[in-house]
Amino acid sequence: MSEQWSEPEVASLTAKVKDLKLSMGRVIIGQDQVVEHLIICLLAGGHALVEGVPGLGKTLLVKSLAQATDMQFRRVQFTPDLMPSDIVGTEILEEDAATHQRVFRFQQGPVFTQVLLADEINRAPPKTQSALLEAMQERSVTFAGHTYQLPKPFFVLATQNPIEQSGTYPLPEAQLDRFLLRIDVGYPTEDEEVAMVAATTHAGLRDATQAMDLATLLRLQLLVRDIEIGEHLLRYATRLVRATRPGDSTVAAIRKHVGWGAGPRAGQALVLASKARALMQGRLAVTREDIGAMLLPVLAHRVLRNFEAEADGVAIADILASLRSEIKVD
Repeated sequence: MSEQWSEPEVASLTAKVKDLKLSMGRVIIGQDQVVEHLIICLLAGGHALVEGVPGLGKTLLVKSLAQATDMQFRRVQFTPDLMPSDIVGTEILEEDAATHQRVFRFQQGPVFTQVLLADEINRAPPKTQSALLEAMQERSVTFAGHTYQLPKPFFVLATQNPIEQSGTYPLPEAQLDRFLLRIDVGYPTEDEEVAMVAATTHAGLRDATQAMDLATLLRLQLLVRDIEIGEHLLRYATRLVRATRPGDSTVAAIRKHVGWGAGPRAGQALVLASKARALMQGRLAVTREDIGAMLLPVLAHRVLRNFEAEADGVAIADILASLRSEIKVD
């Protein structure tokens, strides 16, 4: 480990992670895996792309996360007329009342927050999408020759509606790669939906209670980087990513159904997400199960199916399941 961590501090930090999941669980009915993946993404210091039909509580999910971690939260509804300055900010001309001297002052946009919900990101034009994605990557905004640092931590959750594609601008593959995880939000079970309807038609849902402060969250993000991963598991994660590339893959499903595989950033994301998952479960070392569990959310938006796969209705989850079953740990 790059930093000396005392056992009491590690125990305290892992307990805070459990408290965070419990706090969100009191507000979010069902969706346990979605909540877990969202927390993993936050601990790993990445950003999440969430797909799901309207009405599944995506806004409530990210708002509850902000409340439980004491972070500032802002929501931006992406529309075709949204401009980059509506996201990052712009300069305004001000006049000093005493001297009557006019000066330009930078007015920060909604990206200057700690948790940003970019709702339906694929409805904004590419220029606006790029402005946000640059801020995600650099953790800063440059305007008129000046660079402004974004708050720490900085977490973006961008949503996409998978059933309405008319009038949208799909994110290019290079920009999709900036998201650590893609999280799919499915329909709740019948019992969960009954509980959800009951809770929202009475007094309303409660807010999430604060489970940790910002200092604790930043320490947790440092601890994730220091989670141990063996050389054999590091090679296993790299081998999984390399096997998604059809030209070099030994996996039949990849060669037949994949048009374009994942790049090296996917390997970094897979290792980081696996470390965060290990910490969530109270472990300081990555296991094979951690890597296998994070394979789909890390690679689902980075591995592109070809026309044959789309025509045959072969899901990316099935392709990655074949990959996992055929690539072995040394």
